Amino acid sequence: MTLAIFDLDNTLLSGDSDYGWGKFLVDQRLVDRKQYEHANKKFFQDYQQGVLDIYEYSAFSFAPLAERSMEELQQLHQRFMQEVVRPMMGDRARDLVAKHRNQGHVLLVITATNSFITRPIVRAFGIDHLLATEPKIVDGRYSTEIDGIPCYKEGKVQRLDQWLQANNQSLDDSWFYTDSINDRALLERVAYPVAVDPDDKLRALARKRGWQIISLRG
Repeated sequence: MTLAIFDLDNTLLSGDSDYGWGKFLVDQRLVDRKQYEHANKKFFQDYQQGVLDIYEYSAFSFAPLAERSMEELQQLHQRFMQEVVRPMMGDRARDLVAKHRNQGHVLLVITATNSFITRPIVRAFGIDHLLATEPKIVDGRYSTEIDGIPCYKEGKVQRLDQWLQANNQSLDDSWFYTDSINDRALLERVAYPVAVDPDDKLRALARKRGWQIISLRG
C-alpha cells in the first residue's frame, strides 16, 4: 500500500510543538523561567541550524517529565493541546491528511519530538501510526534517557526501516512531507518528496532536485 509520511512540527503544525511545550511550562511557572527559556531557545536554534545534540537536548526536555507522575502529565497535556496545539492545526494540513486517507494510503507521522508530546497531536489528526523519540520509562515514570534510536536525522531512516519491516510495508510509491533540511536523508528515500514551507536550505535543495514545494499555512 502507498505510505504517506508526515513530519509534524512546522509541517502539519504551523509551529513547533516541542518548543511550544517548553514555553507552556515556563508560562505555567512549572520550570525556572530564565534558565529554561534560555536553554530552550538555544536548543531550538541548534535544531534549525542542523547541529542539535539530540541526547543532550532530550536529557533537558525529558527532565520536567521525569519530575511528574503520568497522571499529572496527562492533565497538563490536555491543557497544552487546547491552549497551544489546537491553534497550530490548520485546515490545509487537515485537508492534506484527509486527501491521503481518502485514497486509502497508510498514514504515518515521523518526528524527532518525543512521543509524550506528539502522540495526542497525531491522534487529533486521525493518524494511527507514529514514530517519535521515545523517553525511557522506569518504574512507571519517564526518565531523562532515550529508549532506543532517537528519531532524528539518520535515526529517522533507521526507525522507519524497522517499522517498514515489522509492518510489511515498503517505500514504493511513498510520500514524505517535511519543512526541514534535517530530513534530507529520508526525503532522498521516498518516491515523492515534498518540501512544506521549507527552511532556506531545504528550499534550495528542493529547487535543485525538482521536488514539489507547497505551503500549508493560512
